[in-house]
Amino acid sequence: MNVLAISGSLRKGSYNTALLKTAAGLAPKAMSIELADLHGIPLYNGDVDGPEKPAAVTELGGAIRAADAVLISTPEYNYSVSGVLKNAIDWISRIEDQPFAGKPLGIMGAAAGGLGTARAQYHLRQVFVYLDARIMNRPEMFVGSAYAKFDADGNLTDDETAK
Repeated sequence: MNVLAISGSLRKGSYNTALLKTAAGLAPKAMSIELADLHGIPLYNGDVDGPEKPAAVTELGGAIRAADAVLISTPEYNYSVSGVLKNAIDWISRIEDQPFAGKPLGIMGAAAGGLGTARAQYHLRQVFVYLDARIMNRPEMFVGSAYAKFDADGNLTDDETAK
């Protein structure tokens, strides 16, 4: 199984990117997890959206379409999804034969607060219901107090979270 991992954070020391890298390291041998890159996706502007999408959008859409499943790890900003993640989803939703439709999708996230990313994940679920993704309901993965569960190099140090 080939899984495309998308981090909702561009930050170099992102807990969410670290969480996805940890998942890749813990995945069964029959599963590969490849990390997507959102750095080149421009801000969505309907005035410039047309049949030709920016290269970074086309590339991400193709990667989503080619993957057997998608795994998203989102931070929580102001009780919701990060702008960079929502922007990428908005662009992808406008690709012909929208690639999230029917795609198995897992959601998780890490944040400094005690609830992890529960509210952001709820909002993502609402978005992906509209986009007709096949959202995995359980297990739920809310990593709270992430600063205490990762070391300075982004390695997960908490055995319970790893389980």
